Amino acid sequence: MKSTLLGFQHLLAMYAGAVLVPLIVGGAIGLDAKQLTYLVSIDILMCGVATFLQIMTNRFVGIGLPVVLGCTFTAVGPMISIGDKYGISSIYGAIIASGLIIVIISKFFGSLVRFFPPVVTGSVVTIIGLTLIPVALNNMGGGMDAPDFGSWQNIALSFGTLLMIVLIYRFTKGFLRSISILLGMVAGTIAGIFMNVVDFAPVKDADLFHMVQPFYLATPTFDLLPIITMTLVAMVSLVESTGVYFALGDICEKDLKQKDLEKGYRAEGLASVIGGIFSAFPYTTFSQNVGLIQMSGVKSRRVIAITAGMLILLGFMPKIAALAIIIPTSVLGGAMVAMFGMVVVQGIKMLSKVVADSQDNAMIIACSVGLGLGVSVVPKLFAGLPESFQILTSNGIVAGSSVAIVLNIIFNMLPSKKRKEREQKEAAVLLAKQEA
Repeated sequence: MKSTLLGFQHLLAMYAGAVLVPLIVGGAIGLDAKQLTYLVSIDILMCGVATFLQIMTNRFVGIGLPVVLGCTFTAVGPMISIGDKYGISSIYGAIIASGLIIVIISKFFGSLVRFFPPVVTGSVVTIIGLTLIPVALNNMGGGMDAPDFGSWQNIALSFGTLLMIVLIYRFTKGFLRSISILLGMVAGTIAGIFMNVVDFAPVKDADLFHMVQPFYLATPTFDLLPIITMTLVAMVSLVESTGVYFALGDICEKDLKQKDLEKGYRAEGLASVIGGIFSAFPYTTFSQNVGLIQMSGVKSRRVIAITAGMLILLGFMPKIAALAIIIPTSVLGGAMVAMFGMVVVQGIKMLSKVVADSQDNAMIIACSVGLGLGVSVVPKLFAGLPESFQILTSNGIVAGSSVAIVLNIIFNMLPSKKRKEREQKEAAVLLAKQEA
């Protein structure tokens, strides 16, 4: 009984993040209520499947730590962008292809990590977070092209939800604080019921049980730019996951080896492939559950296995999923401001550790974030260039990531007199400390 309650606690901690992704992406690409219900259901189910792939361990997959997986918010903006330009089929083609690429390079990713230091990954995460803010603000108004956009009801619900999240986060601790987004959305939806803006028809129309289907929403198509975009997102997610792996390894007193990391990377790649086949998403380690493990002191994989089982069971119950899609768009918008703002904060947090190191890093961040955000705001800037070149310039995330990677190589990896002098100085300081 105790393990079940602890498993349910982990489910609550990640549930808001799990359902927000399909609600945001599905709403942005124009899915109807039935399709959106399926998307939420299959995402919940695949969170459970992906979690099982990680907590088990064999020769091929599994980090063997008590981790919970869900769709990363860093993938939301890219998926919406791909859907707008190429269609939903290209989203799933890119998810499957990027997952396969991760499986293939998992053995070598350890050596590729040096191309993704904090100055690069922090820049990419910051760009993604900033490009998502307009999506949140549109939803706060009721959704783009909504007839009641900006009405007092929508403004009241969105800011009321955001205020509730802030108050819960400020005046609670521990577990309640970790589910502040979920509690805020519940409170906003209850307020929406009293304001007669909640439609229960999707819940009434949804089946009690259903079977998942491969390629339910679209048959995948494979386009080069979306594949490059999702692969970059996947690599950034792997770098973040690596940090989570080591944090959990420290909590669980497990010494992680290179082979453990390879199996962890492979599990995330495989989860993305399966997700794409069943019209779901790419999956990565959820850090909020690591905080819950640290807080509770319970490190058992059995508890996480119970959480995964609950997620899979819920995935076969569309009526439960339909409860998520009745959340008013403006309520989602209020929650999204907090969630996407935290993505930006995470990026800034990563960058704050490297800006002070050198002015070179400051220039890398300035150019990559500036160009990445600029291309997102003015996508036609490079429309006159050859189509082959536009692979790197027509998407803000790809453009910003490319600039960050190239500038990091130029400033921090290529031999230079300045760097050599700095390294000699650091070596001298270290020697002096040792002698003292």
